[in-house]
This record gives sequence, C-alpha cells and structure tokens, in this order.
Amino acid sequence: HTHVREYEVKASLKELYQYWVNKKDTSNKALVEMKRWFKTLAMNVILTILVGKPRDEDSGGLIETVAKFFELTGMYVVADALPILRRIDIGGHEREMMQTAKELDHFAQGWLEKHKQRRVSGAVKAGEEDFMDIMLSILDKADEFPNHDADTINKSTCLGLLLAGFDTISVTLTWSLSLLLNNRHTLKKVQEEIDTHVGRERQMRESDINNLTYLQAIIKETLRLYPPTPLSLPHESMEDCTLNGYHIPKGTGLLVNLSKIQRDPRVWTDPCEFQPERFLTTHKHIDVRGHNFELIPFGAGRRICPGISYALQVLHLTLASLLHGFEITTLSDELVDMTEGAGLTSLKINPLEVLFTPRLPAHLYGYYDEAH
Repeated sequence: HTHVREYEVKASLKELYQYWVNKKDTSNKALVEMKRWFKTLAMNVILTILVGKPRDEDSGGLIETVAKFFELTGMYVVADALPILRRIDIGGHEREMMQTAKELDHFAQGWLEKHKQRRVSGAVKAGEEDFMDIMLSILDKADEFPNHDADTINKSTCLGLLLAGFDTISVTLTWSLSLLLNNRHTLKKVQEEIDTHVGRERQMRESDINNLTYLQAIIKETLRLYPPTPLSLPHESMEDCTLNGYHIPKGTGLLVNLSKIQRDPRVWTDPCEFQPERFLTTHKHIDVRGHNFELIPFGAGRRICPGISYALQVLHLTLASLLHGFEITTLSDELVDMTEGAGLTSLKINPLEVLFTPRLPAHLYGYYDEAH
C-alpha cells in the first residue's frame, strides 16, 4: 500500500499548503492545530486501505467516535473492582460504552452495505479491491462459523484494524513533533539530514526513509518515551505457573508496564530525556520490533502488534514529509506543554498549535496559483 500512503500524505500536505496560502499572517506564517491534522491524516490512510474511502467523505464524526472509544476504554470503572455495582453503572460509563459501540457498528454497517452493493453491480474491478472487498470474498467461500455470522466477522475485523492503526499513529506523531519543538537543535539536525538526502527539488518518497537514520532514531526515541499504549494489551496465563517465587494461577490477567520498562535507569542513561542519538551509538542494536525487551512499544512474541510494519511506514513517511515541507515553530517560541491525559493510549492532553511556513517551491505541494 505504498501508493496509498504516499498519495494520502501528499494530499494532506497540499491541503496544509492551501491553508497557509489562505491564512498566512504578515510574518508569512499560519497557525494550525496539529493533533487534529495528524488524526485526519491517520484516518484517511487507514480508511482508504480498509474500505476505499474517498477523500471528500467527511471522517470527522468517525474520528470523534474513535476518540471516545479510547477515552472510555482507558477509564477507571468502579464495577471493574466491585462487580456487584455493575448494575448501578456509577458515572454512566458503561452506558456510554454501549452507545459508542453502537456508533462504531453503524459506521461499519454502512461500509459493508456499500461494498455488497458494489459487488452486486459489478463495480469492483480485479486488482482494485480494498480490505473489506477481500474479506467478503474470503468469507463467501468459507464454511459456516460456529460463533458469529460472516457480516459480524467482517465488520469486527475492519473495526479492529482501524482502531489499532488510527490512534497509534496520530498519538505518536503528536508526541514526536512536540519533542522536536522542545528540542530545536534536534529539529534542525533532522531537517538538514532530509535536505542532504532528498534535497528541495522533489517530494519525499517512502524509499528515501532508509537513508534517514537520524529520523529513524527520532521515531524510536519517541516510541520509547511515549509508547502508544503505556500498558500492553491484556494477556492471560493458560495454566498455573511459578515465576520468580510468585504463584500465578491459571486465568490470571497480565498487563506489561511498557512505560516503566522503557524508562528503566538500569538500561537507559538519562531515561526521561529525549536523546535520539542513543540509537546511533550506545543502543544502536536495539529495534522496536520485539527482539529487544528493553524496547517493546508494539509488544513481542506471537502476540506482537500485527500492524507494526504499517505503523512504522506511516510514522516515518509522515514525519519526514512534514519536516521536509515546512518550517515549524510554536507561538512566541514557547515550550510545548507535555501533559499526558488518561486513556487507553498515551494522549497529549492539550492542543498542539504551531506556526508553519513552506520550505519548498509551490509546485512540489501540487499547488498552482490560478493566475498561472
């Protein structure tokens, strides 16, 4: 899906450039809230791959529903500790959860119905199928399913991939840019690397990323400091066992504290400091793909996040393209507030408002003034 990723990133940069043309001030800068921009881009990429979403279709309502899902999933619910109180639903959180689930199912049902109509009308061309098209073909050929019908399997699979692929990317990009704005020397250094390997006479391509080792180190360091999910997804022991003298009964839930592991002072020098250089020197051998347990933002083993390659490709391409295309700073050069919010993912609680100016010729954004 390289073409999808590159197309969506280029289209988003073009929109950002158009916004700058319309909104720039006397200092030639425009103000934009980047958390929203990252969310919209992440949603456009994943929706295009999953359900072939056209860019002119508004994704705002879906973004809000997904954000509500992550907020509620990470929320403390009293009934989790005292099940006897579940019927009371203190705070109304479980009612909100059911409503959010219905809204997500409504979106998925709409996609499924459109895909079925397209199949019947013969509008689906060979080689142009999206993920939901392929799922329909596979499920049509399969035997009966014991627990769920084919439509439920299709919808839940697509929603699962969407939820996994959306927030991880938008949250990580938000933290990455925030860290760079609070470390301007690092921001300048990575832009110099991009200019050296890509120049300013063409657009960024995904094939350029292999040459951008400092950019890769920045993404690694961001994932170390702010893993998309501070706690791993829950696992469960399949049988009784003893570990380091502790008896763990069958059925015990396990959550791995990724944030604690990745800021362990026994492993990392200055563990709370943003130092991408560590991945070019002392920790050069450490990767994020689950081979080194000091750094496992996507998990490890057989239950590692299946979308890890997709996530890394989008993260690198988006950040590189943004830094290649624009000079970015904060209002009055102030430091970015790094306060984290509650939720399943490590959300930055406050908006990320930045001032930006293009650093490439207009035609490289796909923009042509009407006068020309």
